[in-house]
Amino acid sequence: MTIRPIRITGDPVLRSPAAPVTRFDDELHELLTDMVDTMRAAPGVGLAAPQIGVSQQVFVWEWTDDDGILQEGAVINPTLHVGPLERRKADPDEDLEGCLSVPDFRYPLVRAKRVVLRGTTPLQTPVQITAEGWLARIFQHEFDHLQGTLYVDQLPWRLKRTARKEIRAEGFDAPGQSWLPGVDDFESDHEAEEA
Repeated sequence: MTIRPIRITGDPVLRSPAAPVTRFDDELHELLTDMVDTMRAAPGVGLAAPQIGVSQQVFVWEWTDDDGILQEGAVINPTLHVGPLERRKADPDEDLEGCLSVPDFRYPLVRAKRVVLRGTTPLQTPVQITAEGWLARIFQHEFDHLQGTLYVDQLPWRLKRTARKEIRAEGFDAPGQSWLPGVDDFESDHEAEEA
């Protein structure tokens, strides 16, 4: 079990599109194992490879839905078809989102309620998952990471301005910063809701 440092918002790897995976080998298997271990330790519900400094199109997720069913998996080289986005103001409770690469901050963001995720499993088989609700939010959040986008980049302009000020005040906008779950004191007072 290896827990890797999670890169913080100012790191350039989080701001560049990730490269497609071309080799399904032991190194990829090790990366996926480390990603799951890191996500669980944080704790979070999703993690994209760029968040641990690896610019590859890979993300993992693990979340228990309201029916007690564990939703978990890994996808490689994904595409995401996003359903319609409602034109409404974000609800501060229902739409509250966080990110392990923007630790300890939460902002509401309207997301599409339904998505279709396509990609490849670690066993090189095609996968297609239709997701709604919170799982759809997780997929959108993690897919955005692979495009070099953070959820705070998509906030409405007034809230985005507030978020930038708060992130800058915390010193998170500088490159090269990271935190290590289980060592650093981030996210410890939040339930596993981060991606």
